[in-house]
Amino acid sequence: MKILVIQQKMIGDVLVSSILCENLRKAYPKAQIDYMVYESTIAVLQGNTSFDNLILFQEKHQKSKWEYFKLLKSIRAEKYDIVIDAYSKLESWLVVLLSGAKQKISYWKKAREFLYTDTVKRKKTSNTNLGLIIEQRLALLNPLYLDIELETFPRIYVTNEENNFATSLFESHGINHSKKTIMISTIGSSPDKTYPLEYMSQFVDFIAAKGDVNILFNYFPKQIEEAKIIYNGCKESTKQKIYFSVLGKNIREFIAIMNHCDMIIGNDGGAINMAKALEKPSFIIFSPWIDKKGWATFEDGINHVSLHLREFKPSLFEEKTAKTVKKETVLFYKEFTPELIFPALNTFLETHLK
Repeated sequence: MKILVIQQKMIGDVLVSSILCENLRKAYPKAQIDYMVYESTIAVLQGNTSFDNLILFQEKHQKSKWEYFKLLKSIRAEKYDIVIDAYSKLESWLVVLLSGAKQKISYWKKAREFLYTDTVKRKKTSNTNLGLIIEQRLALLNPLYLDIELETFPRIYVTNEENNFATSLFESHGINHSKKTIMISTIGSSPDKTYPLEYMSQFVDFIAAKGDVNILFNYFPKQIEEAKIIYNGCKESTKQKIYFSVLGKNIREFIAIMNHCDMIIGNDGGAINMAKALEKPSFIIFSPWIDKKGWATFEDGINHVSLHLREFKPSLFEEKTAKTVKKETVLFYKEFTPELIFPALNTFLETHLK
């Protein structure tokens, strides 16, 4: 049996959809399972043995119709028995259409049923603390009627060499392993997913005041000026606990560093999802325009906690569409003051700084 799983999206989505491969491997141990992803996301899949081959959707496939055609031709030549399309956009529709697979599974979309042999409707609400995004992905396995206990937790695998790298890095910067180390997701992937910088400085001050801890900042190199603003806005006593220059040069280095941390706190994004896959406790601030029910995974009020402005000031969102909220993100963020967050953050820290 040959199975192709398609997930051409960002790191968080690719990581979550890897549980499809995990369950398929469990159900069909002798099958060939291939995973089609964007080339930029493969770092979170290294060491994962649930699939046999990665099929990389590269920049050349987007820019060149000929390269895209060659990719489609190579996929058709594999003669897959099953294709599971977790992406369900134009790029994957053509893959599915030309794959020749006997069974083609994806989410239901109006006027797209002809592409697939089986479709499932996306759930609108979550029934468990797994989170809506994970429940939606697992639903794609329903048409296969797998007789297994489903794996529900995406995992990232860290090598001994990477652990040794992080250990050496910590030692070279004088980071004391006997203290709790907290990773702060200081800046989101875009301005409209980033908690206001002046608020984040107060946020970091609050964390630093809770105990003798090590604090690391996570940000993209291109965001260093914004990260410096947060750092400079902190109290002098807080700065003494921040190791500002301890930053991974790539995703695998971040993973290695994160694996040596005790928890992650801050803006929602790929860093949070990777930390969860490393089984690290998380405290997340969601952007006002994001519907948190999708990515609030494994929420239990203890190890994984997230907050959204809507929970504190629901009246602000009345008669406002998601599109409007996104346009007015700056105004909504201003309402999401640190004082609203501190009580829940205090409980989280008291639990995990013991």
